[in-house]
Amino acid sequence: MTESTLQERIERCPPALQTIIEEFRDAPPRERMEYLIEYAMSLPPLPARYQAQRDGMEQVHECQTPVFLATEVNDNAVHFYLDIPPESPTVRGYASILVEGLDGATPEAVLATPEDVYMLLGLHEVITPQRVRGLHALLGYMKKQVKNRL
Repeated sequence: MTESTLQERIERCPPALQTIIEEFRDAPPRERMEYLIEYAMSLPPLPARYQAQRDGMEQVHECQTPVFLATEVNDNAVHFYLDIPPESPTVRGYASILVEGLDGATPEAVLATPEDVYMLLGLHEVITPQRVRGLHALLGYMKKQVKNRL
């Protein structure tokens, strides 16, 4: 991927996600993993209204870890809620990046976000291909839920 193509893909992301991507891209691979772990610790807790309805949340089956997702669209702003065990820092970290980077974006901005955000972050250089498949699937589920709420 050329540098100009890469920049174009990054610019398709909402501004908050662009900032996170630039932070990761500026870091060497070893630090990217540390950043991912930091993000894992900052995943917001599941709101009480979803804790009682976890069975009603959609499970991302491609992830090795049990990942449950709920999406709300209010006043043209998207909000994602995820339930992921703390023992899964890679998936939690990526989910936290997506939640922080996409929260409050318009449905159109979320849907325009490139499918391979994990590559834009450079995570494919620091995690296994099996984990990458799960990360790729997560954003797909998020987009599908946004489409279903329009």
